[in-house]
Amino acid sequence: MRLFNKGWKRYLKTSDATSVSEVGIQIQHSSLLDDNLLYLTSLYEECGDIVFHSFVLANGIKAAVVYAQGLADEDLFQHQILEPLQHIELGKTEFLSQLVEQLTAKAEQLTEWSTVIERIGSGHPILWIDGSSAAFAFGMTKITQRTVEEPVAESTIRGPREGFTESIGVNIPLIRRRIKSPELKMINMTIGTYTKTQITLAYMKNLADPHLVAEMKLRIERIRIHGVLESEMIEEWISDNPYSPFPQVLPTERPDVVCANVLEGRLAVLIDGTPFVLIAPVGLFSLLQSAEDYYQNVIMSTFIRLLRYVFFIISVLLPSAYVAITTFHQEMIPSVLLLNISKSREEIPFPALVEALIMETTFEALREAGVRLPKQVGAAVSIVGALVIGQAATSAGIVSAPMVIVVAITGIASFMIPRYTLGIPLRLIRFPIMLMAGTLGLVGVILGFIGIILHLCRLSSLGVPYLTPISPTRFKEFKDLLFRAPVWKQEHHPQLSGYQEQQNETIGLHDKGEDTT
Repeated sequence: MRLFNKGWKRYLKTSDATSVSEVGIQIQHSSLLDDNLLYLTSLYEECGDIVFHSFVLANGIKAAVVYAQGLADEDLFQHQILEPLQHIELGKTEFLSQLVEQLTAKAEQLTEWSTVIERIGSGHPILWIDGSSAAFAFGMTKITQRTVEEPVAESTIRGPREGFTESIGVNIPLIRRRIKSPELKMINMTIGTYTKTQITLAYMKNLADPHLVAEMKLRIERIRIHGVLESEMIEEWISDNPYSPFPQVLPTERPDVVCANVLEGRLAVLIDGTPFVLIAPVGLFSLLQSAEDYYQNVIMSTFIRLLRYVFFIISVLLPSAYVAITTFHQEMIPSVLLLNISKSREEIPFPALVEALIMETTFEALREAGVRLPKQVGAAVSIVGALVIGQAATSAGIVSAPMVIVVAITGIASFMIPRYTLGIPLRLIRFPIMLMAGTLGLVGVILGFIGIILHLCRLSSLGVPYLTPISPTRFKEFKDLLFRAPVWKQEHHPQLSGYQEQQNETIGLHDKGEDTT
């Protein structure tokens, strides 16, 4: 089995990227409050949002609290921690020991500078007591975050309306609430020299391949980067072939999609600061599946899925096929249709290839402009712009009416792709295939299509072949490929990386009397 042998040059060429302020950061801090505050003030020099508040407790013991303004809940810390500390009336030695004992029960005890700095950046107030060699971090953060709402890019007619937010503390419970089994494991890691971003690897212990779990964990731990601001930064590191236009990781904002893939033995990577969760391994056919396929009737889901596959081919090959046939293979067109096409192209100064390039480029520019414009006017501008420009170009004799129809059908076909990350490479490879069609005819279209197939055969996602279950062929997984079989017929989990597939537990309601043991 060929696994995990691509992309390691990215890890070997990257430096450790350690900041100057973190030199010697693993040493333990002093038991003297003044020494600790002196080091922290020098470390956070010119950081106006970091608050240093010194005060005196009972019996003259000095203390200080350090926190990031706006991230820590100052009022809660004042009422629940600082005020109760003022009521302890004991001798100095007994006071300090009792104080440390009480704080240990309420807070996290820190002994290393790296942990202290990370907790301050996460919004935890840090309490220092003179004479104690440990600092105390309190989980009293106050971070403004977006509420749970329906994902805009992955909306469904029937299904859950919840979507992930930018807070990993909100996203993890959305998964745990759906999968209550202790077999759901979550491994926490921290990536980023400066951002210290929390990353969680989620998987089902008895369903996920242990080799895949170990490989994913290794790839994440070997990432050396200054900061993680979006999931794409992690996706490029864990992809087998980062130079391929086809996505090898599935980003999603839907908790139900994550849970469904985890229950099939795949891995999910949650990243703090972004609502997109990464799922791996994935293949071409899993990227063509929609969450709504499993929330509708079996017959309708199968029909829509087959229609999606047809329009997937149309979105790639239709403009190229039109250019090739009208340029080199006019005998393939019925006579009446050929006369109409010839009549519409009488006053067109450009060949079919130039027509296609002009219209496709204009359509892609309009679509991109619609995305960048404000939400209220973006869709209207892209649609109206396409109609106006298409009509004006036809009236001016720049392009023919059949070419406008072909480009419009191609655009509609590209909107049928359920995953935006898969639609982007299809829009890209459409242009080189059109160039091959304009120079070699249908031979160029066929050669371009074969080249795409060969590239897909070479791709893998976390070591799993990209065209699974077609190549390699796994007939048991065909129940959820072109057709969507009823849930009670799907007895097997997808087989990933040679790991022995597990069977779903039969609940007895829809087993139809079949023996599934």
